[in-house]
Amino acid sequence: MAKDITYQEIIKDVKDGNFAPIYFLMGEEPYYIDRISDYIMDVAQKPEDREFNLTIVYGTQETQIGDVINACKRYPMMAERQVVVLREAQNVKDIEALEFYLQKPMPSTVLIVCMKGKSLDRRKKLAPIIAKVGVLYESRKLYDNQLPDFVKGCCQRRKVQIDAQALNLMCEYVGNDLNRMDGEIEKLALTMPSGRNIIRPEDVEKNIGISKEFNVFELRDALINKDVLKANRIVNYFEANPKSNPLVLTIGALYSYFSNLMVAYYAPQKTEAGIAQFLDIKGAPGQIRYRVEPYLKGMRAFNGVKCMNIIGGLRATDAKSKGVGNGGASDSDLLRELVYYILH
Repeated sequence: MAKDITYQEIIKDVKDGNFAPIYFLMGEEPYYIDRISDYIMDVAQKPEDREFNLTIVYGTQETQIGDVINACKRYPMMAERQVVVLREAQNVKDIEALEFYLQKPMPSTVLIVCMKGKSLDRRKKLAPIIAKVGVLYESRKLYDNQLPDFVKGCCQRRKVQIDAQALNLMCEYVGNDLNRMDGEIEKLALTMPSGRNIIRPEDVEKNIGISKEFNVFELRDALINKDVLKANRIVNYFEANPKSNPLVLTIGALYSYFSNLMVAYYAPQKTEAGIAQFLDIKGAPGQIRYRVEPYLKGMRAFNGVKCMNIIGGLRATDAKSKGVGNGGASDSDLLRELVYYILH
């Protein structure tokens, strides 16, 4: 099979009944690793065959890859195949020893290896061997500009749509935690009012906990518009609702905005189309306009030097929130200090 096989290709092959001797699923993004492994387990065996033909091993520092190989070499009991799953493979020290099993894998065994948070060194022997005899799949984190399509895909699977403002709220608030995003979309789909299949901002506010008036995007807009009163009202709301508005998420969202704003200054064309192309913002015209407008306003509100200083201030606040030179300040104190710094 191809070395750079995609998620969709793996799912199609499994659906068609084409099983590889090994699926080595690795990388920083756990979402696709979980979905692929679960799908293979569901399709590869009948429910009544799993009691005797499904083996799940959890990797620890003490786990020996030899035990996994021994499980793979067993014959299935009264079934076409057996499935062996090694979860948390990143904890197994002698994972490279799998190469000896793969020289002659059992044709009646499907081995699924899940390595989360890291990947095999492709320069060593094991990775090329896996790619030759089975599936080597690396699950990478999505870039911000890929999130809208992911959200739309989650909605499509649940036969709902999402409008541009609600889509941007979800992308910017939830971010690229794909497991959480998928769960939140499922929640929104299940709570959709009867007779309507379009997710709106008010649905997000009601079911996800993002206030339309008091959220990090409204804070960002207040800072861009130099609206001191509104910015401080939002800070007060955050202070009263710390669980819904943790400082780390607020800093992360503001850092993402001002970092992109810094990049936008270098766009050859300071127009909506020019900024969208330079920041690789894609989507429907209304969605692009909604996402580009804050950068056009930001370039009018802050010059390049101020933007760089704000990025430095965000980094300093992030360090203080983690106890570096904090001096006993609370999260709300740190946010107030940051907001003052940005506005003045």
